Amino acid sequence: MSELKKIALKILSNGKGILAADESTGTMTKRLESVNVPSTPENRLLFREILFSSESMKDCIGGVILYDETIKQNSTSGKTISEIISSSGALPGIKVDTGAKIFASSNEEKITEGLDGLRERLKEYYKLGARFTKWRGVFNISNKYPSKLSISANAHALARYSALVQECQMVPIVEPELLMDGNHTADDCFNKTSEVLKRCFEDLVAHNVDLSGIILKPNMILAGANSDKKISNEEVAKLTLKCLKESVPKSVPGIAFLSGGQTEIQATENLNLINKYNDTNFIMSFSYGRALQQSALKFWSKNINDIKGTQKIFNHRANMNTFAAQGKWSAELEQK
Repeated sequence: MSELKKIALKILSNGKGILAADESTGTMTKRLESVNVPSTPENRLLFREILFSSESMKDCIGGVILYDETIKQNSTSGKTISEIISSSGALPGIKVDTGAKIFASSNEEKITEGLDGLRERLKEYYKLGARFTKWRGVFNISNKYPSKLSISANAHALARYSALVQECQMVPIVEPELLMDGNHTADDCFNKTSEVLKRCFEDLVAHNVDLSGIILKPNMILAGANSDKKISNEEVAKLTLKCLKESVPKSVPGIAFLSGGQTEIQATENLNLINKYNDTNFIMSFSYGRALQQSALKFWSKNINDIKGTQKIFNHRANMNTFAAQGKWSAELEQK
């Protein structure tokens, strides 16, 4: 087994998943201001450090995706953030794209940037403790979108990024996200997601990326947020599995879903059903941001010094998603 595959399996095995704590300073500022907490470097670090030192990190979290600011910070104890994460048995990871910008050829779509200078940045992040990385390509769904041009450009970028990451002995998370925004149907989401995934894997293969040493981070198959044709959770699970079985090569070791605007409970319940119906060899786990953090953030905002109380909320959510990653979650467990 390759070292890259070992890393991927360490992150996702035994019901573990990924804590996506890679919000940019701008995004984190919006999150903190939404709960009336000033967005200072100290407050951003304090909230993240509370999560990273929680009890559930040992059993529920296999990897944490960090932002550039965070991986370079030292904790209040003097340890680096990477050291705190590693001490729980989880692996530090890093978001390496520089954001999605308006696509010049299709100004209602976006292209993710960050390839310039990436090789040098990856070497620095490796020295800082990172062992996996993340790059997000983002796609709209409508009658016109995503366009062939957008799919081609973003798939090419994801492949170039992945090849550079593996060259640096890290595991790339490949994240092609088709957004929930809009009034599209679940069938639209299924068809467009399938098209994007197939093109992404064509480009990954063309760039000699070792598919056994990546983690795929896709959206689930859902109707648009404004659609009047919502589908049941069972249909979400079955359509998502069908899409992945038809579009993802069997050599990919694991799939870590993004929550993509779902509520905390929806993201957990849908992941649980996917695992109940999972008849593949893929590990199906989670790479959640808001769906792991939102309740903890709201609680913490009332008293930013209540570390134990905040960790209790986070631990519960992490445990629920670990149950879901094993197909063992139930609504009753939420009340315990």
